[in-house]
Amino acid sequence: MPKLSIVVPCYNEQESIPLFYPAVEKVVNKMPVEVEYWFVNDGSADKTLDELRKLHQQNPDKVHYVSFSRNFGKEAGLYAGLEATTGDYVVVMDVDLQDPPEYLPIMYKYISTGEYDCVGMRRTDRTGEAKFKSFLSDKFYDVINKVSDTKIVNGARDYRMMTRQMVNAVLSLKEYNRFSKGIFNWVGFKTKYLPYKNVRRIAGTTDWSTWKLFKYAVDGITDFSEAPLSIATWIGGMSAFLSILGLIFVIVRRIIEPSSSAFGWASMVCIMLLLGGLQLMCIGIVGKYIGKIYMQTKQRPIYIVKEKK
Repeated sequence: MPKLSIVVPCYNEQESIPLFYPAVEKVVNKMPVEVEYWFVNDGSADKTLDELRKLHQQNPDKVHYVSFSRNFGKEAGLYAGLEATTGDYVVVMDVDLQDPPEYLPIMYKYISTGEYDCVGMRRTDRTGEAKFKSFLSDKFYDVINKVSDTKIVNGARDYRMMTRQMVNAVLSLKEYNRFSKGIFNWVGFKTKYLPYKNVRRIAGTTDWSTWKLFKYAVDGITDFSEAPLSIATWIGGMSAFLSILGLIFVIVRRIIEPSSSAFGWASMVCIMLLLGGLQLMCIGIVGKYIGKIYMQTKQRPIYIVKEKK
């Protein structure tokens, strides 16, 4: 019988875990697969670890968990979960049940035929989300698909079922700064997306603020595109070109109208601030990439395990 591994990253989800497990069990018990769960406690500050210990004690052969020494982020949790799995197929799910378990049999139906290496879920709407956050999410997909060779489907979730071959390919990428949505697409393999309507959290509150999502989006763009570096180069080139034109204009005007006065200190200050701001922005873009190189060369582990069962 094929084995299905379920990876569930958790951060401060003590309320969701007792609801998640029975809801998923109700579905997978009807599927022709052997199931194992791998919960990853990402340094939670609440009683998430206690809930995972209870689940493991009740189902020691089926439920397992990895607990980090501190919070390393969802990407690290996802990577740790994938590393721990032993199944022929692996599915990644959020513990808040925003990833509907009822789609698991449909995903398995497609992937078990051998025609697809991955079956993912794609949200067709963002009901329940703040409009501004939804707007930023849509724009992120527009931007990254224009500047990157790795295309990401708008609304695609981490919720997906993958073959062991694809999971091994994902794990072979040892980069410290990880953006899984991009990695899943970069490794290739044939993927089918199933549309579904957005589902609200069953319990608790999300830790993903607008600012965190923005930082995550910036990391995604810089991880899978060199376009920001090209933009910085173009900005620098255009600034230099406009400065030369301005210098020529001032010289020519002085020759034609010797009595003409300067434009004034206010205009000069504005020009200096503009050029200085552009330079700092370009340095910041370059610094972002250098920072990623710096973290990668340190070869720090993606996560540190404190407890594993």
